[in-house]
Amino acid sequence: MKNMFFREPVNGFTHLFGAILSIFALVALTAKATYIYGIGLPLLSVILFGFSLVLLYSASAIYHLVNAKEKTIAFLRRLDHSMIFILICGSYMPYCLIGLEGKAQIFITSLIVILTILGILFKMVWFNCPRILSTLMYIGMGWISLGAIPFFKNIPSLALIWLAIGGVIYTIGGIIYALKPKFLEFNNLGFHEIFHIFILLGSLCHFISIFFYLL
Repeated sequence: MKNMFFREPVNGFTHLFGAILSIFALVALTAKATYIYGIGLPLLSVILFGFSLVLLYSASAIYHLVNAKEKTIAFLRRLDHSMIFILICGSYMPYCLIGLEGKAQIFITSLIVILTILGILFKMVWFNCPRILSTLMYIGMGWISLGAIPFFKNIPSLALIWLAIGGVIYTIGGIIYALKPKFLEFNNLGFHEIFHIFILLGSLCHFISIFFYLL
């Protein structure tokens, strides 16, 4: 829903709230990882996760709030969509760099990074691809983690449970975004606003998984 000051205030301010929370999450994750592990891969992994949260929610807030020329909006939209791949990649890093070892760690981490780069390039080349296709790409990249479960021997079960809950919430949000159901239209809230709320909840679940159980 638009007004004279902001293009989509509900979408923009929900994710601006997410960006602010993400900064606190980044600080908390960094402090705890430093205290427990010192300098090393665990610290790097949570910094990457925290920054991916900040980048996604900041890009989304700017895109949905700013009133600008069409070219600027188009650029911000590309940036917004690209940050989804960055968040997926960042969300993998703590599980890969803390929960995996040896060749499995190298292979799965490399696979996620490569898929992230390919996903961003795909969106840059074919930005207006069908909504369902891009949603399937995001969801598919997220659930590739199922194939790595046998290697997650060092990850506590509660961390995996919260990881899965977050994944399910993200998936439901993605389905809402792809299908644009009319029955979810309420006054100032529509499918897109509800999708944004699901994304916030998914991120919260992954923060709980990492901060309280993985670290």
